[in-house]
Amino acid sequence: MPGLFDLSGKVALVTGANTGIGQGIALALAEAGADIAAAGRSAATETVDKVQALGRKAENFRADLSSVAAVQPLVDAVLGEFGRIDVLVNNAGIIRRADAVDFTEEDWDAVMDTNLKTLFFLCQSVGRHMIARGSGKIVNIASMLTFQGGIRVPSYTASKSGVGGLTKLLANEWAAEGVQVNAIAPGYIATNNTAALQGDETRNRQIMERIPAGRWGDPKDIGGAAVFLASSASDYVQGHILAVDGGWLAR
Repeated sequence: MPGLFDLSGKVALVTGANTGIGQGIALALAEAGADIAAAGRSAATETVDKVQALGRKAENFRADLSSVAAVQPLVDAVLGEFGRIDVLVNNAGIIRRADAVDFTEEDWDAVMDTNLKTLFFLCQSVGRHMIARGSGKIVNIASMLTFQGGIRVPSYTASKSGVGGLTKLLANEWAAEGVQVNAIAPGYIATNNTAALQGDETRNRQIMERIPAGRWGDPKDIGGAAVFLASSASDYVQGHILAVDGGWLAR
């Protein structure tokens, strides 16, 4: 059974790997045996150091994923350094908050470009490499707002709904090519990005009351799901959006 989850000899490109969920995923994949290409606007120095401490190869790749222009240079750089990409984790993303009646075009475009447009073209570029080799795993990071509407985050909700749709489309097209495309929808995860919510006594209580598991998630919770979807254990899983939310969506 452990062999099903063994990623030894695999190379994983993880975007937004510098902190939080991205770092948790990168470390979990490394613990399973994968080498890590950590990509993002900010250097993932801490993540790279932690991966290397596990005895795996890790490199930083600076890329501003708010623009499609960064996609092909990033993929070329990773292939030049590692020679292959077995796993792609599309974790990089941003969020802008405002009432729908006040939401600006600038904020709409910024979120959609990063969360959806660049994600698709990164899937496309890496997907070509995977299809040529006849194997590969793509794990997109969706959201509970792939399933729900939320409030005050119109472009984020639209982008994450789009991530869910694209995940299914790519799975339909690439399954026969040996490439599995799936997604993870994280619940409320304790990271720097959610520190303000955790520190708000009223909002924190409301969130905790809604989560059947009775706790905030940890990035390691997402890491375990990522290892499953990146490994041969999920070879017959296609176009699935795996909620890792402590039961939030079930309530």
